[in-house]
Amino acid sequence: MMLVCVLLCSATATQAKTPGQKPNIIVIVTDDQAPHTLSTYGNTVCQTPNLDRLAAQGMTLDAAYHMGAWSGAVCLPSRVMLMSGRTLWHIPGGMRWGKHPHLDNPEMVPPNILENTMPAVFNRAGYDTFRTCKAQNSYMAANALFKTQRDKTMRGRTEADAIKAESIGGSEWHGDQAIEFLDAHQHRGGDVPFLMYYGFSHPHDIRNGPPELVKKYGAANVKQPPTQVNRDAPPLPVSWLPEHPFPNPYGHKRIRDEVSVSGVMSSRTEATVRNELGREYACIEAIDVQVGRVLDKLKAMGELDNTYILFTADHGIAVGRHGLMGKQNLYEHSWRVPMLAMGPGIKPGSRAPGNVYLLDILATICEFAGIDAPPTSEGKSFAPVAWGKRDTVRDVMYGVYSGGDKPGMRAIRWGDWKLIKIDTFNGELRKTQLFNLKENPEELVIEHHDPAVIAKTGNTPKANQRDLAEDPKYLGVRARLEAELLKQMIAHDDPYRFWDQEQAE
Repeated sequence: MMLVCVLLCSATATQAKTPGQKPNIIVIVTDDQAPHTLSTYGNTVCQTPNLDRLAAQGMTLDAAYHMGAWSGAVCLPSRVMLMSGRTLWHIPGGMRWGKHPHLDNPEMVPPNILENTMPAVFNRAGYDTFRTCKAQNSYMAANALFKTQRDKTMRGRTEADAIKAESIGGSEWHGDQAIEFLDAHQHRGGDVPFLMYYGFSHPHDIRNGPPELVKKYGAANVKQPPTQVNRDAPPLPVSWLPEHPFPNPYGHKRIRDEVSVSGVMSSRTEATVRNELGREYACIEAIDVQVGRVLDKLKAMGELDNTYILFTADHGIAVGRHGLMGKQNLYEHSWRVPMLAMGPGIKPGSRAPGNVYLLDILATICEFAGIDAPPTSEGKSFAPVAWGKRDTVRDVMYGVYSGGDKPGMRAIRWGDWKLIKIDTFNGELRKTQLFNLKENPEELVIEHHDPAVIAKTGNTPKANQRDLAEDPKYLGVRARLEAELLKQMIAHDDPYRFWDQEQAE
C-alpha cells in the first residue's frame, strides 16, 4: 500500500544549475505511513534526520489526504489516483482488488487515461523517467511506462538476512536501485532532466525492520503478539483503545489488517501495540537512511539545487489508535498523509494547511516542471501553496471508505470541523461522528475518558474532546456538514447514499 511519499528538494530558484533548464522531480512514496510518525508533525520518538532536513529546507503541508478507496486494499485506488490525477470514482479499477460502479462508463473513466499518466506525460516532455517501488496493488499499466522500472516488494531484513553479506532487503534494496539510476544519469552527462518515482515497501507490515533498529526502539520482530511490555518501546498513542468503540466499522465481518497482521493478529494490548510501533519506527528510520543516500548523491552530482522533491505516503494507518490496526477507516491517522515539499522557490521551514489530495501531485509536478497538466487530470496544482502564494487549494476535503459493505464510510473536513458517517451491514450499523479538530485533533471519543484507558495512555482528555454528533449545542454545525457532505458526494459522482440522505437517481 502506499506511506505513498512525495518530496521536493532544492534550495531557491536562483540556484538552478543552468538558466531555463527544467528541474528534476523526485516523488518519494512510502507504504502505510501516517503523518504522526514524523517529527515535523510532532513525533518525538521516531528518528528521521533526513526527512527532518527536507522539512527544514522546504514546506510541511498539514492537511494532505488521500481521497479514499472502494477497495479493502486501500493502496490500490490511492496509487491509481496519484499516478493519473483522477478523482476516486473516475479512475480505472478492477485490478485484483475490486472495482467501482462507474468503471465501464467512458464519460467518467475516459479510455485515454493511461496515455496521460505521470510517466507518459514526462516521457513526452523529454524527461528520463525512473521508478522503483513495491510490486502490484497499483496502476500496473502506468508503472510499465517508466523508461526504467525496478519494482519489487521488499519487506526484509530479518536476523537471517543480516548474517548473509550478499542479502539486501527492505528499504535498502529500493535505495540501491535509486543510486544506480543516478549513477547512470551522471555517467550520461546529466543533460536531460529526470523524474524519479522513489517508492518503498515499508512501513507496511510485515514490519521486519533492520534488527539493530528494531532493538533500538525496544521491539522484536515476532509472528505472534508479545505477552510482556518492553519499557523501551514507544509509548502508547493517546488515542489508543483496547477495542474500537463500536463493532465492524469497516463494513467487513473480518478484514486482514485487523485480524491477521503478523505479530499483532487481533490483539490490542499495551505490549502488542507498543512493540508494533517500535517495529514501525524502525522501518521508517530505515527509509530515512535511504532518503539521505539520495539527497547526498544529488548534492555530489550538483543536481540538488535544481531538483524538486515531494515526500508522501499512499495513506495513513492506525497501529493501535482507536483500537484499530489498519487503514480501512476515516480517522485522521488513516485518512491523512504526510506531505513535504522542497525545491526551487520553496521557503525553508515554511508551513501551510494545503488542503490537498494525493491526486493533486500530477498537476503540481507538471507546474514545477513548466509543462501542461494532461487534459484528463482532475487534480489542482498546489505549487502556489509551495511557493507561498496561498495557504490552500480548496476549502473542503471529502473522504471515502467503501471497500466492504456499501455505502461504507464517508468523511468531510471543513475548517476545524469533521464529520464521519458509517452505514454498513444492510443498515445494522449506522453511525455519525462529529469532531472539532482544533480542540480534539486526536478525535478522542468518550471511551478515551475511561480511567483504565487513561492509566495506560497517561492522557486525560478535556471535557469537549469527544464525539459531538449527538450534542444539542452542535446540531447546527452537524446539519451544515451533513449538507456539504451530500454536495461533495454529488460533485464527485459518488454512486451511493446514506440512510438519511436524498437518494441518488
